[in-house]
Amino acid sequence: MTKTIKLLKFLCLFILITLVGYGTCKAQSKGTPFERYASLDATGFTQERLDSLTNYLKNHMATTAMVILKDGKMLYEYGDIKKVSYIASCRKSVLSMLYGKYVENGTIDLNETIGDIGIDEDKGLLPIEKTATVQNIITSRSGVFYTPVNKGYDEKDILKRGSVKPGTYFVYNNWDFNVAGYIFEKKTGKNIYKALEDQLAIPLGFQDWNIKKQRKKYKKSKSRYPAYHMYLSTRDMAKIGQLMLQKGEWNGKQIISRKWIKRITTPVTSVDTVNKRYGRTKASPFQFSYGYMWWIVDNFKHNPVFDGAYSATGYGGQFITVIPKLNMVIAHKTKLGLLNYMGLKYDVSNEQYWRLIYDFIGTQRE
Repeated sequence: MTKTIKLLKFLCLFILITLVGYGTCKAQSKGTPFERYASLDATGFTQERLDSLTNYLKNHMATTAMVILKDGKMLYEYGDIKKVSYIASCRKSVLSMLYGKYVENGTIDLNETIGDIGIDEDKGLLPIEKTATVQNIITSRSGVFYTPVNKGYDEKDILKRGSVKPGTYFVYNNWDFNVAGYIFEKKTGKNIYKALEDQLAIPLGFQDWNIKKQRKKYKKSKSRYPAYHMYLSTRDMAKIGQLMLQKGEWNGKQIISRKWIKRITTPVTSVDTVNKRYGRTKASPFQFSYGYMWWIVDNFKHNPVFDGAYSATGYGGQFITVIPKLNMVIAHKTKLGLLNYMGLKYDVSNEQYWRLIYDFIGTQRE
């Protein structure tokens, strides 16, 4: 009986998410499509290789859409790249980009404490927790182990409250990420989605953007601070990756400063610490460090092609991956929801995704 009630509750939630994420509201503008290759001759890839990728996705992966850009042009597309859906934790990497101009113009002070900002919870934060800085929050090192409104964080490594000094312990923590959204809005006076529209959607010419599709998730019985969920198409995700690859420059204009792009993709938490959290060893095929809400490739089978690569990563197989050595961007999507809950595993794990990327890119360039 309990399982039935849980399933019914989930069905209601799933329907709500589906209506929001796959709604019928049209894009606000046509945007600007990527230029396409007239020939693959100069790309380093063959049609046979691309066809092989398509065949693999169809038969072995739960991928619903994928875009690969090479030198700023459309090299490959798969599935419905126009469909707008939930990008899961890729939202955090997008928020880190939006922070840039406000940190640099002094609107947001990374050294200010959350206590001074007025961050608190209904059940109260501890004095030591209130000494966490904005910098600690946006690098997931706050030491605040308060339950967030949403799952999808590293619950097994959450410690006893008040047990560590802010800044000394990294754990992938949705409380930090959600508070980062609140701080952004409080300090800038801007709604996150309007900032996304002004800083990214309009300047980059998103093709499928509609601010009405964006929704926050509230659950005040858990926390005051909502999750700022984002809903984007795969091809618009690719534009975000391309802006990162171009160090914040777009059509001759510096949208985000080069300095900030470098800062958010520079390790703050070492690969050794990340390995420890996720049970990996130095023998693991792919290893990451962590910056400002971006995952940074530390080592990928010792292949130099991936030196300097980094990725936004979201539950179930949502990715925006930047590979500077190849001047390449990859955006990847899956469908989330009921099928996953029922155990049908309609998703793509981190391991599956990175193995796919390596097989497509790394093996031919070893």
